[in-house]
Amino acid sequence: MTAISSLFEKIVSILSTYSLVSDTLDLLLLTFLFYYILKMIRDSRALTFAKGFIIFIAVYALVLLFNMQASAILFKAVFNNILIILVVIFAPELRKLLENMGTSTKAFATIKGLFKSTASQRAILYNNKVTDAVNEICRAASDMSDKKIGALIVFEKATPLGEICKTGTVIDAEISSELIGNIFYPKSPLHDGAAVIRDAKLYSAGCILPLTSKNNISSELGTRHRAALGMSEQSDALVLVVSEETGDISIAYQGKLVRNVSDGDARELLLNFLKVPEGGEKHGK
Repeated sequence: MTAISSLFEKIVSILSTYSLVSDTLDLLLLTFLFYYILKMIRDSRALTFAKGFIIFIAVYALVLLFNMQASAILFKAVFNNILIILVVIFAPELRKLLENMGTSTKAFATIKGLFKSTASQRAILYNNKVTDAVNEICRAASDMSDKKIGALIVFEKATPLGEICKTGTVIDAEISSELIGNIFYPKSPLHDGAAVIRDAKLYSAGCILPLTSKNNISSELGTRHRAALGMSEQSDALVLVVSEETGDISIAYQGKLVRNVSDGDARELLLNFLKVPEGGEKHGK
């Protein structure tokens, strides 16, 4: 109770001296700096060093806790010169940071991204990602159509397809026409199953889809088309099929199959299906 009371008194003391303008600006500035630094080192070797530095601090805390005097002297010497050490180690990253901050457009974009992330902006970013993904998929579909390579690609919408994804191999990779082509290459171990597209990424491949329960299906249609229809009947997903026999591209949606679709029409259908209105949100999973 004494410790809790002491903690409460410290909190009250801090709040009583809090300045709405200067302290708020101080916190915002520190937040911005930490965000900018983390963003800068996220994909660089500096991130590995940062993890090591955190471990170093944890070890120092243990040294102080157990009153290890000899080790404490060594750690204290390091921490007394920590700023110089950091400047030497992170010289290239600090130079890049200052250069970026000196560029007004980049600085403005960073501040804007930090303090103003609207639904409209998120929709625009997502739609740009969707456009790139669809272009790559249609390029791959056109190439597979010319070579008569069978393919089955499911585009997830609002209905979660987690159970379907578990039947295959999770990849969770950025989409490229080369990656799609490699997956459906006849000698690939994943070519017989379906690929699932989630959030404009290739999430899973080699997945098993449910077959349609309809009996009035043309005998010309193979297992891929029946699986595409079955998937579209049991979810709101859109499914693209490339026939191995004819090379024709077909689209299955809401239990209906549209055959002999050109790659241009397929692109338009996919964009209309996947894109979200500006100011709106994409469907959750």
